[in-house]
Amino acid sequence: MLYLVGLGLGDAKDITVKGLEAVRRCRRVYLEAYTSVLTVGKEALEEFYGKELILADRETVEQEADSILKEADVCDVAFLVVGDPFGATTHSDLVLRAVKLGIPYKVIHNASIMNAVGCCGLQLYNFGETVSVVFWTDTWKPESFFDKIEKNRQNGMHTLCLLDIKVKEQSLENLMKGRKIYEPPRYMSVNQAAEQLLAVIQNRRLQGEEPEITENTICVGLARVGAPDQKIASGTLYQMSTVELGGPLHSLIVTGTMHPLELEMLKLFSVDSSSFENNAFQRTT
Repeated sequence: MLYLVGLGLGDAKDITVKGLEAVRRCRRVYLEAYTSVLTVGKEALEEFYGKELILADRETVEQEADSILKEADVCDVAFLVVGDPFGATTHSDLVLRAVKLGIPYKVIHNASIMNAVGCCGLQLYNFGETVSVVFWTDTWKPESFFDKIEKNRQNGMHTLCLLDIKVKEQSLENLMKGRKIYEPPRYMSVNQAAEQLLAVIQNRRLQGEEPEITENTICVGLARVGAPDQKIASGTLYQMSTVELGGPLHSLIVTGTMHPLELEMLKLFSVDSSSFENNAFQRTT
């Protein structure tokens, strides 16, 4: 049996009872280590679960998925995922491969950032399409995420922006030379995401457009959701470029049309209450 087990968002204790029971009866336990990270290390998980964990990076999962599944054909194997198992498309691929090989699988769900963002007070059913904001490079500065945020906002919907994670990435030079030398991990902050959004706004204005999103659009920055030191800050997009939220992981929400109750909740986390008093740029129902 292949078990896909969600670990939740905070630390070792966020696994469900059902998930922990599955992990303890599995012969091999893999920890997926590239679509998200927990606030505690592998050792803390091993101690709590009473099991040795095998780190599965992107390379392992994408290139050695069949060997992981062949093990699941002869013994119980658990594949641990931070958040919920279906928070990333990679895990759907694993299920499809298992079915193709005739290997039974079981999914044990948990909280993920997709539902935990409700902690800021914005109502989950008012969210539109979720977008990923990637790190720009000197030669690659995609803006497609901005178009999706604009579309959501035109429809009155909020946008959850998942911010880039670079774990076990190679530089272009090392990649071309086939050297398995990896760059240090990088996690995009709310500041960096806001700066990229502000840069897109400037680009669009230079092209004669007036974007749906401006420096004054109300946004929410979230850090380490589900951890004891979780942090939430609400304010304008410009304020998000300077707000201090501490270590990873960060997420950013760009608001759409807000219900008065949502607005009241966001005020609890305001960087500066005057951001909410200037109702000239507020969109409320």
